[in-house]
Amino acid sequence: MKTLRKLTPLLIATILVFAASLFITQDSSALTVFDGVNAAKGNGQPTELFGGGGVITTVTNVLLFIVGGLSVIMLIVGGLRYVVSAGNSTAVTAAKNTVLYAIVGLVIAFLAYAAINFVINSLAPGTTAGGTNV
Repeated sequence: MKTLRKLTPLLIATILVFAASLFITQDSSALTVFDGVNAAKGNGQPTELFGGGGVITTVTNVLLFIVGGLSVIMLIVGGLRYVVSAGNSTAVTAAKNTVLYAIVGLVIAFLAYAAINFVINSLAPGTTAGGTNV
């Protein structure tokens, strides 16, 4: 009796697996892994990492746009701080540093963009990283 109680969950699981296998049609068992991957992919999503509409190009363009926008904002803030400094030497120095750091940040962003394009073209020859839409 104790042996039957121990085997009951195993018997129930076996019956359930057998019953479930009866309902599987031939078409669904013929699916491949790629069919599952394609089914999970949404509509309108990029299929390539590199190239004009690739994921890496899109991320690079968005980051360059954000850095460019922040740099312009910081240039304006630095200019306003310079105008409002009223001859105070510490305020003038702080304003000049703000403008300098904004320009340095913009140069670094463009150099990073060039480095990313170089790496993308080296990894996937024949594809271009595409230009920025900024």
